[in-house]
Amino acid sequence: MDFDLSEEQNMLQDTVRRFFETEAPTTRLLEIYDGDELLDRDLWNRSAELGLAGLLVEEQYGGVGLELLDLAVVADAMGYTAAPGPLLGHALTTLALTLGGSEEQKTQWLPKLASGELIGSVAFAEQGDAWQPDQWTLTVSENRVSGTKKNVLFPSDADLFLVGIEGGRMALVERSAEGVSTQEWDGVDRTRRIGGLSLDRAPCELLTGDSSIAERVRDAALILLAADAYGGAHKSVELTVDYTSQRVQFGRTLSHFQGVKHQIADAAAEVEPARALVWYAAYAFDHRPEEAPRLAAIAKAHLTERYVDASRTMVMLHGGIGYTWEFHCQFWLKRAMFDRSYFGSPSVHRERAAVLAGW
Repeated sequence: MDFDLSEEQNMLQDTVRRFFETEAPTTRLLEIYDGDELLDRDLWNRSAELGLAGLLVEEQYGGVGLELLDLAVVADAMGYTAAPGPLLGHALTTLALTLGGSEEQKTQWLPKLASGELIGSVAFAEQGDAWQPDQWTLTVSENRVSGTKKNVLFPSDADLFLVGIEGGRMALVERSAEGVSTQEWDGVDRTRRIGGLSLDRAPCELLTGDSSIAERVRDAALILLAADAYGGAHKSVELTVDYTSQRVQFGRTLSHFQGVKHQIADAAAEVEPARALVWYAAYAFDHRPEEAPRLAAIAKAHLTERYVDASRTMVMLHGGIGYTWEFHCQFWLKRAMFDRSYFGSPSVHRERAAVLAGW
């Protein structure tokens, strides 16, 4: 039995990785960190031309019609390159519409989302680090919603928000609608901008279905963050190996020192085996849904912590230059911090995994 990616998935990963290495190299990432630009619209449009915006959207609505494992492969490549952009929130919006949208809603929104003409974003988090569907408190009355959400991806650039509401349900809210206002925050990872969303009796469209749809979207988010973390952790180890193999100290490269070798070996030994955990969680999402919630929780908790550890080792073994703003280590370290905290900390999801396992 072959447990590897298919030839098409390997090609997809290589294509996305090369695209972002060419179009968003570290020099471009530093410009994004230094500038006031919220979204590189040109980069987003070109990534949409690759089909990334509609990867999970059915072909009848203008998408590619692939599975979550395919999107996880893309997330891996984006984590590896620290690629900027709103794909995470956008993909979750298309998934929610695919799983829980009416035919009218799918016809209205999915073609424009799949082409990248419109950008989707998720508004789930509330005060007190309340990410989970059973923690949402916003209420809907007469198809209008009020309340606030935090940690919304690209709030000023998104055209359509997927908002979590009371009872674990979800609603669509247009940014241009009355009663909608957004706030931009200076988050740690400037390649993925976050902010707040305030709703004052804003018009909304409820998605069909119960809280199980929102839970599926949440699980997909955890898997995609784990895939991004794996790609970033893998890159962190590579960067560390490259630097220590070139940097000379006391007449020898750093990689000759036993203490350095041990730290790199420990990081690699923690990161590489976790690849299978991400792949299986993504596969289970579409083919073994009864296992997916627990696997998604474990993958998110484990991979994001491994990413933080690997990126910290990277910074430390780069020495003083690793701590500078101008050097590239910061992009992966800050992305690791984002992946770890977004959609809940590892401790939250370890507890969920234990409960789901019946412990």
